[in-house]
Amino acid sequence: MKRPLGVTLISCFYIFGAVALIVTAIFFNADADEFGIADRFGLPNFPEQLFRVILAINSLVLSYGYMRLKKWGFWLMIMYSFGFGLISYNLLYSQNQQPFIGNLIWSAIVLIYSFFVRKSFFLTEKNG
Repeated sequence: MKRPLGVTLISCFYIFGAVALIVTAIFFNADADEFGIADRFGLPNFPEQLFRVILAINSLVLSYGYMRLKKWGFWLMIMYSFGFGLISYNLLYSQNQQPFIGNLIWSAIVLIYSFFVRKSFFLTEKNG
């Protein structure tokens, strides 16, 4: 079965995001942010730069599985998008600045799209 275009695009966005996280963790003082990524995930005492690297590695693994149409990649993407969507929804009401609505919308798009193309992840090689 041919990989849906949206799966490729979503995976590429996550790969780009992972690379950006690694670059910012290495070359920039991530602790200078008023509201870091670790804070957004509910871990305010976790070292910001280390969290960025861990999140980037997880995003790369997730993207690989999703792009290769692996069942585990599908489920990891569903769990990540749902969790990140919930975090973004919660932050909408607890923060004055609002970059979080875009994250919430992106998570919803990924969840809905993944649901519609889920059959691509559950076909076996024999059937495809």
